[in-house]
Amino acid sequence: MTRETDTRAVEAANTAFYEAMERGDFETVSELWLSGHDGAPHSVISCVHPGWPVLTGRGEVLRSYALIMANTEYIQFFLTDVKIALAGEVAVVTCTENILSGGPAEDGAELGPLVGQLVVATNVFRRTFDGWKLWSHHASPVLTENDEEESQEPGS
Repeated sequence: MTRETDTRAVEAANTAFYEAMERGDFETVSELWLSGHDGAPHSVISCVHPGWPVLTGRGEVLRSYALIMANTEYIQFFLTDVKIALAGEVAVVTCTENILSGGPAEDGAELGPLVGQLVVATNVFRRTFDGWKLWSHHASPVLTENDEEESQEPGS
């Protein structure tokens, strides 16, 4: 495979991950993570969601996505600043997740209030017999100027 072919395949796997999240498609999200049965048996997966501790192992990671999907009525990702670096059987994708999400509706409304969030993410993929699979996802919130001002002590 050429470097360009690999880059396109990694980009497609990364896009598929976010699209599955938007649809609430847990089965596809699960299939996109390394399983140990896909030619990478010694790869322990890991995940860090903003504000969460490190999750390791397929069970913990997939439980976290099931929990997020169960408690998120609506989510949409607008990815910007996407960069892909390849190193043999590993690919690192960095991007900014511009997230629009809404929780369960209240008082008979169709959808709960929408909230915007800016998160930077690093997604590490590993080539397997079944294509590129997620090995690690690490997402961290981006502080805005207002967030920074609110977190400072008065008089500092």
